[in-house]
Amino acid sequence: MNRKLLFAGIVFADAVNLTGHVFAGANDYVFEPVKAEVKKGDDVVVSVRLKHKATGKPVTDAVIAQTRIDMSPDAMAEMASPLTPVPSNEPGVYSFKTDLSMQGRWLLSIAAKVQGEPETVVGKIMFRATR
Repeated sequence: MNRKLLFAGIVFADAVNLTGHVFAGANDYVFEPVKAEVKKGDDVVVSVRLKHKATGKPVTDAVIAQTRIDMSPDAMAEMASPLTPVPSNEPGVYSFKTDLSMQGRWLLSIAAKVQGEPETVVGKIMFRATR
């Protein structure tokens, strides 16, 4: 009798675990700035952390599909700067070298594919370039 109860518990736990994965989506993840304020200049590194909202755990195996950084729309929306990926030693942190030629707010738009998720995770992160 205890075997049947144990087996039923295992089956139930597996079903709950599978259900959680089926209903996960792009909205279950969030990009956050590692440091929202950076010094303006050439070869500035901006870094974002990708986290799973429910667990707070970093997502280490995402594939960055698209990036773009522009001056904030309330400043100069047409002023974009190139981004180059650079390695990060921190799990779930994705870093990029860029030129932030002016002080002010810069908007990083980023899209990533998370392993096992059908949807692309998209984020918009504001950075402030200072002197």
